[in-house]
Amino acid sequence: MVLPTIRTSLRSVMLTAASLVLGFGFQLSPAWAQGAAAADAPDRAHIEEVLKGLNRGRMVGQVAVSPDGKHLAWVQGGREGGEILIAALDDLKNTQRVTAAAKPEQHCHEGELAWEPDAKALAFSSDCAKPGEQADFYLGRLDGSAARRLTELKGLANAPAFSPDGSKIAFLYVEGATRPAGALAAMKPPSGVIGEDGVEIQRAGVAAADAPAPAAPTVATPANLHVYEFDWAPDSKGLAYVAANPPGENNWWVAKLYTQTLGGQPTAILAPAEGSGPLHGLQIAVPRWSPDGKAIAFIGGLMSDQGSTGGDVWIVPAGGGAPRDLTQGRPTSPAWMEWDGDERLFVSELAGGNDQLIRLRLKGDRTGDGDISFGSPIFSIPGSVGDGRMSHSLSATADHSLFVFHASTADHAPEIYGAKPGTVMTSGLEGVMQLSHFNDGVEPAWGKTVSLSWKSDVFRVQGWLLLPKNYDPAKKYPLIVEVHGGPASAVESHWGGGGGLSATAFSALGYFVLQPNPRGSFGQGEEFTQANRKDFGYGDLRDILAGVDAVEAKYPVDPQRVGITGWSYGGFMTMFAVTQTNRFKAAVSGAGLSNWQSYYGENSIDQWMIPYFGASVYDDPAVYAKSSAINFIKQAHTPTLVVVGDRDGECPAPQSYEFWHALRDEKVPTQLVVYPNEGHGFVDPAHRRDVMDRAVEWFVRYMPAGE
Repeated sequence: MVLPTIRTSLRSVMLTAASLVLGFGFQLSPAWAQGAAAADAPDRAHIEEVLKGLNRGRMVGQVAVSPDGKHLAWVQGGREGGEILIAALDDLKNTQRVTAAAKPEQHCHEGELAWEPDAKALAFSSDCAKPGEQADFYLGRLDGSAARRLTELKGLANAPAFSPDGSKIAFLYVEGATRPAGALAAMKPPSGVIGEDGVEIQRAGVAAADAPAPAAPTVATPANLHVYEFDWAPDSKGLAYVAANPPGENNWWVAKLYTQTLGGQPTAILAPAEGSGPLHGLQIAVPRWSPDGKAIAFIGGLMSDQGSTGGDVWIVPAGGGAPRDLTQGRPTSPAWMEWDGDERLFVSELAGGNDQLIRLRLKGDRTGDGDISFGSPIFSIPGSVGDGRMSHSLSATADHSLFVFHASTADHAPEIYGAKPGTVMTSGLEGVMQLSHFNDGVEPAWGKTVSLSWKSDVFRVQGWLLLPKNYDPAKKYPLIVEVHGGPASAVESHWGGGGGLSATAFSALGYFVLQPNPRGSFGQGEEFTQANRKDFGYGDLRDILAGVDAVEAKYPVDPQRVGITGWSYGGFMTMFAVTQTNRFKAAVSGAGLSNWQSYYGENSIDQWMIPYFGASVYDDPAVYAKSSAINFIKQAHTPTLVVVGDRDGECPAPQSYEFWHALRDEKVPTQLVVYPNEGHGFVDPAHRRDVMDRAVEWFVRYMPAGE
């Protein structure tokens, strides 16, 4: 239920912000175009001026260092694909474009980088051959020759990876795709036999790296398995992958770990949903085959969304057997890892509010009772590494002497950094080498950010506080609490913009913004992540309210102007919070859910609920009723704006209708906005901007920033 950064959908939304056609058949103009209907209407001109100034600096997408450490490639323009640039590692100003474009002036949608093991060529995706319709994989060499097209695809492909011997490229492939894989994208309009007709399956495709002409890929994995992640076998003859029966958006929570030789049949070596022990019922991600081929490491834990990874580092024999927890009790949440020889793993993890890289050493029997030790962090950054939002991907040289990544904080715009194991680490961004200077001189348009921690029950909770722009400690300010999605996710300090529910926009308009990481979040270890099982809305709300207390005790917050907002699980927490306390004076719920009992039968991802609630709604309806905001609606008095996409499969629109309808009947000020052709993660920039406009206006109306 987390809302990560959104990838562009296949479809093209033809509507503009000038007129949003709602799912129930009428039209509603955007918030800023409506006439002022009340004396307390917000100053829309000022809001527009502030929001326009938020998107500052140049964005950096994927970063990839060559295996020999001599060159760096990156996507300029963001993770959705832009212009691919390459430069010598010691001279990033002198760049050349790597592209499939036939002419320099042609601009294509390009990205998805993967270096050839010998560092002589770079694979990438591009839609130059069929702009806006179909991307294929190309191979670009460093000698300046034209990029060579490798594939003839008919669908969506991503995550390319060369085999260790460099002869092949594997990737995730949805043949005949009409929508991106996963539950975030807009669901198809329901028709036909539900759950059976039109199911799209993501499989592992393989293409020859030396193909003389574009060719259709070999589909390596069977048609009855939806593949989420994979890794090459060290001999280049097979794959390890995490997969489940289709539909893929629903069954990741019961996925298994498979191995398979190319051309052979899959073997399930680990099935957490079916086994016993501490991994039972939990989720698995990031499979990594050891160089000697004898073991597979992976991340296992309670995860609410595929792609938002955390838990412990585990290892299992490649032929199957009992898994071993290598980081049991460690108060961190790993998100990415890579082998360094057969006895060491580099692990990127969230530790409190910091992204850090550590090296885990194994001695003796790796999958049995051998010794485990942890080195000091190679770096620890109070910000977001990689794409952020728990996607801590790094790029390393073949000998792991250098790690390269892009990073940002709320106070520092994105740049490319490097870190060398064995060097002395200092604090903050000074602990790494800054390789790029794309955003020198770019200053945030919002206030400064500080990391806070506070006690709640038996836990120490961490969160981020954005100060109001031009903060004056002699003045009183309102506070907005922004609750993240998930719940198994975390807020990290990162460079912000003006789309969606933007904490930086609220800060720029004169609000304190508290972004808590309550129990259920990553960053404090598995016990903390699992602490809200069968308890949604209770312990985590106590953590949030304790955070509000901590802010009010330290900063000049007006307790009569405290609001709450959030998306997905944060949308649920917003709905639930206003039925449990009158402390919040305004609320904005995005893609939330109000009734866990009806939700179970409406959503497209019911498998995620069993690990959290312990049983289906049909076996234990009481545990679902306990956390349903709708059952406490008589206690709600907070003016609440509700927004949702009409094709949301994760938190279907009827959940928002139900809450809005109840508030309206209870005479609580409310408004519901349904956005057409949107899923759980909005893709239309006009819609995302409209959500922000409306949220800002709602808070300005009910708890203005001025004293």
